[in-house]
Amino acid sequence: MLRIHFTGEDLRRIELAPGPDALWEVLLSLHRLRRPEGHTVFGAWKRDVRPRVPASAHMLTDLAPPTGYSADFLTPANQTGTLEDALEALRRTPRSRLRADVIELGTRHPGRPIPGWTRLLADGRDNALDRVATAAADYFTSCLQHCWPRVRAQVDGDLAKRRKALAEGGWPGVLAGLHPSARWSFPVLELDYPAHHDIVLDGRGLILQPAFFCWGAPVTMLDPALPPVLTYPIPHRYEQAAPHEASRGQALAALLGRTRSQVLQVIAVGACSTGQLADRADLPLPTASQQTAVLRDAGLITSERRGRNVFHTITALGEALVHGEMSEPTTRPL
Repeated sequence: MLRIHFTGEDLRRIELAPGPDALWEVLLSLHRLRRPEGHTVFGAWKRDVRPRVPASAHMLTDLAPPTGYSADFLTPANQTGTLEDALEALRRTPRSRLRADVIELGTRHPGRPIPGWTRLLADGRDNALDRVATAAADYFTSCLQHCWPRVRAQVDGDLAKRRKALAEGGWPGVLAGLHPSARWSFPVLELDYPAHHDIVLDGRGLILQPAFFCWGAPVTMLDPALPPVLTYPIPHRYEQAAPHEASRGQALAALLGRTRSQVLQVIAVGACSTGQLADRADLPLPTASQQTAVLRDAGLITSERRGRNVFHTITALGEALVHGEMSEPTTRPL
């Protein structure tokens, strides 16, 4: 569980990010390439970019394992989130931060060898930090630049919804609606998280950063002394299958029925409440509820009550049925 502790001053100092952050999207897209979750949303992108990944990306994956801790300095605070500003902030990383993050990598991943070049990085030698920044720029150009208009459009759409929620219910309404797992009770925001982690804002405020390639739980920095940022996944709406995938969708509909097939595919796009499911699938609420019960009994989804809402998540069996294949290994190499 992630617990973020607010004061009244922190509520006044919350900010919405101005748009997508290039280096957060670099980091999170590298996770998507090496992990199976979110195949329905990211599968086509992964197939497209894998042959394009530059050799220098190994420097990034050395610092950002597919699970667990990634070096905090890879996603520095900056004013705009543009690639240029983010890279400039990255290149200004103090040597003390580099050394602390490299040590933390070894501590958090004791069975994973830390490449020798990271010692040069920790010592500020051999232009290692500049080479990391260049690797990030090359990866962005090769793997993200072509889809950046889509990333920006969807992140901007999420920010517009948050601004509307802010106007209607203030920051408490925004915080409570950030994520299906969000539980807001002043002075603490609780969120599902891979480990127990507390951030005491102590008047510093909080940046809310939506991310296209974030999946599942929100993410943040390990070091609570860094500028507080909460990076959270945007909800990806269900879209009809592309032409080359239409036959698989038709086969799924023939097996499950058109409505039930659509419900399963919507849940495959991302965990959602019954109300969100009804909205995304354009179904009456009772129909959505009935279909989830059938899918749950078949082992294709799981459902969990959180307060007044029930949230639905696809299972590995459901993923395999939607994709027509089992998901790729979690740590598939780039």
